[in-house]
Amino acid sequence: MSRLALPVRLLLLNQFAVNTGFYMLIPYLAVHLGGLGMSAAVIGVVLGVRTLSQQGLFLLGGTASDRLGPRTVILAGCALRAVGFGLFAIGDSLAVVLAASVLSGLAGALFNPAVRAYIALEAGEARTEAFARFNVYAQAGALFGPVLGSVLLLWDFRVSAVVAAGIFAALTVAQALVLPARPATRKGGTVLGDWRECLANRRFVAFTCVLSGMFVLQNQLYLLLPIQAQEATGSAGVVAALFIVSTVATLLFQVRITRLLSNRARGPVIAAGLAVMGAGFAVPALWSGLVPVLVATLALAVGVMIANPLVYDLIPSFGPESLAGTQFGVFYLGSGLAAAAGNTAIGWVSGFGDRLASLVCVAIGLTSAVGVALLHRRGALTPSQPEAAR
Repeated sequence: MSRLALPVRLLLLNQFAVNTGFYMLIPYLAVHLGGLGMSAAVIGVVLGVRTLSQQGLFLLGGTASDRLGPRTVILAGCALRAVGFGLFAIGDSLAVVLAASVLSGLAGALFNPAVRAYIALEAGEARTEAFARFNVYAQAGALFGPVLGSVLLLWDFRVSAVVAAGIFAALTVAQALVLPARPATRKGGTVLGDWRECLANRRFVAFTCVLSGMFVLQNQLYLLLPIQAQEATGSAGVVAALFIVSTVATLLFQVRITRLLSNRARGPVIAAGLAVMGAGFAVPALWSGLVPVLVATLALAVGVMIANPLVYDLIPSFGPESLAGTQFGVFYLGSGLAAAAGNTAIGWVSGFGDRLASLVCVAIGLTSAVGVALLHRRGALTPSQPEAAR
């Protein structure tokens, strides 16, 4: 950690707290809403509104980071999430719950691209390792949050909501006091002009499209793999084992793997990571039982550890530093849309058999790997001139 700049270290700790606060509340939200007497359809609308508010507005958050400065947007996002989670604690009506969902989703759309843009600009030569550690802290928070939430639920969901809101309020104050202001990198022109510049960058658009497969496969930790694990054992409780395997592997090996591969060419390494992610699904496609599902989960985690930090390292290199936030916003928006479409397709295919759905995941991983390899071969993954000059 001492190798990283102080703002980067603060943002890594911030990500641990962000995921702790998020995962101690959101996984239990559906149960709470059911306890308020809301139907499954209404609960689905509330959860869908929260997801849409976040995924659909990533581009807005990224652009705001460039135009207003990432620190301002990070603070605004944390403050909004504190308000949103606070509303979950005090509101029982559908209107209040929907408002809380919109605010908490918008908050994520603001600070997620801004945090990554700040790290990309501040970490310098240690950018790849910074994103590797970022993934570690995020996974640690995702593991600790549900545990803390389950303990607080022994009292009441509202207690969890108040504690989660308090975490984000404390983060807002801490970052306001400690996080150095970084000036806005984008001046002049228009927001629409910024978006057009990103979307006109064919290398960046191709990279975003090819890497969307990574996010489709990552989402199978929440869709296909839990279904297969439950069918193999007859118990819903076994799903927790998947998250334990994924999280523990990341905590133990992420930084080691990134250090081992960080000096190699980005394209082949990312392609290898995608291939590992896809190949892991071949195991439950060929064999039944819990062990093949756990093997696929581990392969998915290893593939993400290989590819993810290098992907984040590459995103801001496709254009000028002044558009780093917008590029992260475009990338996240595209990936979110692809993940939604991919989950729908894989869910539909699984109706014809889980093994067939696993084979589709194998095809997605290998196709994405080939796509990255082709981009590398054509020189499309080399830094753009403005970034190279930096």
